[in-house]
Amino acid sequence: MIYVLIAIICSVIVSINFKLFKRYDTNAFQAIVFNYPTAAIFCYLVFKPDLSIAPNPTEWGLFIIIAVLLISIFYFIGKSIATSGIVLTAIAQRLSLIIPVLSAFLIFSETPTIIKLVGLTLGLVAIYFSKPYGKFDFKNIINWYPLIVFLGTGILDILVNFLTKLETLTFTASLVYIFVIATILGFLSLLVQYFKGNLKFQVKAALAGIVLGIFNFGSIYFYIKALQIESNQPSVVFSSLDIGVIVMGSLVGILLFKEKLTKLNSFGLCLALIAIIILNLSNVI
Repeated sequence: MIYVLIAIICSVIVSINFKLFKRYDTNAFQAIVFNYPTAAIFCYLVFKPDLSIAPNPTEWGLFIIIAVLLISIFYFIGKSIATSGIVLTAIAQRLSLIIPVLSAFLIFSETPTIIKLVGLTLGLVAIYFSKPYGKFDFKNIINWYPLIVFLGTGILDILVNFLTKLETLTFTASLVYIFVIATILGFLSLLVQYFKGNLKFQVKAALAGIVLGIFNFGSIYFYIKALQIESNQPSVVFSSLDIGVIVMGSLVGILLFKEKLTKLNSFGLCLALIAIIILNLSNVI
């Protein structure tokens, strides 16, 4: 599960970057756009995927959908972190494990076992107790950001699992196509904003995007690598990654950014650790 751990670290560093964007008045959307050509170049140079095989229409459709979701979810993750903090955003983002775990049982025909169900149950309880600010106030538009992150991330997780099962293309080739599509869509969006007079280019946003791109690529790559290794038990990867990001993200938010943690939150984090152990044990028992 070393790949899951690396993916967790990369994901938390991405969250830290978003938190710092607000502190240093950096345009988050510009950084998001510049992160994708960085990720595309990084992916191509490091893995040198074979791009001689052209995707079929179905694969192009899947790539476009994933690219659009990546840009959109990244935008709302940035908004959520800036307004609600790393802890709440991590919980909202990783609570989406409900969606892919159910898909593992319903779509990918994984057989649920007692130990996995116990681990998942503890994980969900842990997430509930990890809520830092109580119930969402949906009358405030700011509180819609975590909900959008929850739904979008869950759907993206399912699509990425489909991505790892493509037979004609390697996953690194698929990543290059997706990052290139996201780059094109992102820069088209910036051009539209420029011609509308709403865009003021920031060099620091471009540089921040390069850093973001490296860790964004890392989180996605190692996540997919873990899914490939544990292809018969995707729920273990889903749950370990999601709960792990909550724990590490919460610690970062509390220690570095002074976000609050109640006694119930602490209890929830302990349950999360137990759930991770159970889910990993279920993979070998």
